[in-house]
Amino acid sequence: MIDPVDLTARLVQCPSVTPEEGGALQLLQDLLEEAGFDCTRVDRNGTPNLFARWGQKGHERSLGFNGHTDVVPIGDPADWQHDPFGAEIKDGFMYGRGSTDMKSGVAAFAAAAVDFVKDTPPDGAVILTITGDEEGDATDGTTALLDWMAENNEQMSHCLVGEPTSPDYMGQMMKIGRRGSLSAWFTIEGKQGHSAYPHRAVNPLTAMARLMDQLASHELDQGTEHFDASTLAVVTIDTGNPATNVIPAKATACVNIRFNDAHTGADLSDWLRSKAAAVDSQFGTSTDVKIKISGESFLTPPGLLSDLIADAAEAETGNRPELSTTGGTSDARFVKNHCPVVEFGLVGKTMHAVDERVEVAQIEQLKAIYGRILKGYFA
Repeated sequence: MIDPVDLTARLVQCPSVTPEEGGALQLLQDLLEEAGFDCTRVDRNGTPNLFARWGQKGHERSLGFNGHTDVVPIGDPADWQHDPFGAEIKDGFMYGRGSTDMKSGVAAFAAAAVDFVKDTPPDGAVILTITGDEEGDATDGTTALLDWMAENNEQMSHCLVGEPTSPDYMGQMMKIGRRGSLSAWFTIEGKQGHSAYPHRAVNPLTAMARLMDQLASHELDQGTEHFDASTLAVVTIDTGNPATNVIPAKATACVNIRFNDAHTGADLSDWLRSKAAAVDSQFGTSTDVKIKISGESFLTPPGLLSDLIADAAEAETGNRPELSTTGGTSDARFVKNHCPVVEFGLVGKTMHAVDERVEVAQIEQLKAIYGRILKGYFA
């Protein structure tokens, strides 16, 4: 039996700060190959990734797990009371960067998968896709794995992403979808002039203030069946003007939109550009709009996978997880183009925090839950 706590500790001790592999994927590859998994490194543009499959390639029943071993930087080491890469256990908690997000989740599903195929070899395939690029730009991580799978006729029927999903207690929540994310940068050009003679200038700040107010005060929607209302936040407005008697020539701003399934990134992009054009028409300015869509909203309707997860979590914790679409983005936004995907993992209170820590008992619980899911899926 693979001890998920020991495996978590060994992974935490790998300094795999994005984009460094730090030995984490090699550790997992050695473990999985010993258990009979076919493993392939799918590195792309310097980003480390690991694909592992036990069972028949292309089997119609192929349950996948997805996760990452890269972690965010530790910040100032002096702020930590525990070694960020020490995996110290104290008072029932393991401390270290990545202990919650998400080396414990990877350890739990790897341990559960190894034990399962050894104990009850399934009629089907168990697939693990593990990336080193989730905390970074995410351009060569899970996307690279999915591209490689498509090129090599590898297929998951369903996938479980092991990210932390519960806000406060184990078994509280699973994610059956995620909101989309879009950022837009506006650069408004006006005409510089003396502040005592504003009629001789074209003030980009006045136009920017009007545009940002119109965007921020607009109700995008009131929510949908499985999603809360979409949100738009103004995150910065800048002009870099130190003078009090000069109207500047240029102003910039950025907004971030988290949107539900009532919208697409393209529709919102058109709306943002039309609002900017209307303000230009009113104020005589010229606006350049640059937009980055980080991910579209998606939903995996409740069904086989969510029921399996809920049953397993309830059996181990006594709590039946809420079906949720809250929170930020994850690599599930890429997996959803490949197969139905649901996220379920630990309590995420301390992820990315100083003295990040995970309750040891929860690691063991999570392995047991994943084990039940595997048994139920292949029953």
